[in-house]
Amino acid sequence: MALENKATAPGVSHLLSFSTAILDNVEKVIVGKRQAIELVLIALLCEGHVLIEDAPGTGKTMLARAVAISTGLEFKRLQCTPDMLPNDVTGVSIFNQKSREFEFRPGPVFSNILLADEINRATPRTQSALLEAMGENQVTVDGVTYQLAKPFLLLATQNPIEFEGTFPLPEAQLDRFLFRLSLGYPDRTDEDAMLQMQQLEHPIESLQQAVDEKSLPELQRQVRRVNVEESVRRYILNLVQHTRQHPALSLGASPRGSLALFRTAQARAALQGRDFVIPDDVKYVAVACLAHRMMMNPENALGGETTQGVLRELLKKVEVPLASEQS
Repeated sequence: MALENKATAPGVSHLLSFSTAILDNVEKVIVGKRQAIELVLIALLCEGHVLIEDAPGTGKTMLARAVAISTGLEFKRLQCTPDMLPNDVTGVSIFNQKSREFEFRPGPVFSNILLADEINRATPRTQSALLEAMGENQVTVDGVTYQLAKPFLLLATQNPIEFEGTFPLPEAQLDRFLFRLSLGYPDRTDEDAMLQMQQLEHPIESLQQAVDEKSLPELQRQVRRVNVEESVRRYILNLVQHTRQHPALSLGASPRGSLALFRTAQARAALQGRDFVIPDDVKYVAVACLAHRMMMNPENALGGETTQGVLRELLKKVEVPLASEQS
């Protein structure tokens, strides 16, 4: 018998109300994609970044805007193109004729939520300008290091069906994204609801802030205090180890992936009103958290196998800890 859910823990009640307010508010704009919205919220609570890979017109930009408005955080959008330079992301130093000194003009990366639209259209040099921001919450321009705002969430999008004029993200950069996810097309009922909602105006135009953004840093610390029993930690480690030993994979999940799975499972538990993690929390985030950190063998990839498929197979295969193992 797997570990079971329990009543809402008093220690996470504030976080639960915060999360529910955001989820309900964003769903006024993004219909039928609650899991994707939850994953973006989990990334925000874990101080991570999200890569959304999907076809045009599926709501990627609207999702980023709706989360920013709902939280009251500063939002900026960066349209990536092949002629974009790193300074277009980080900012530039300009000489002031009056003061006879260089002044730094910050770029769009100096915001709380940055949408890097079609990130794979930017050159590797420009893509690398985001690596320091993603990993260390800072950027270096002309030898001077500048701290970014907190929180800082990068939502990057890419179109999986266009390859001409694109520069695929290298594995090192993919590994820095906490999640890689897809919104997908809505089902018929949700798409009909969307048509009715947007008949007179887009819901984003009337969307209001739903929470106090000043409480976010404390909620991020609260997520880290969610308990993870030894049996669940072993389950996480076993899952990651299996990706490194799977015959269809040439590259398994990294240690950064283990930590990401640990942190996001904590956040998922908190969103469910619990102050402890159960295996179902790990399963809920595993594919979005680990699949992009793995690489198929060429022959398996040619046969149509995917890292997502391998992970789903492992989630069925790896032994789940029993309730009796939690003490």
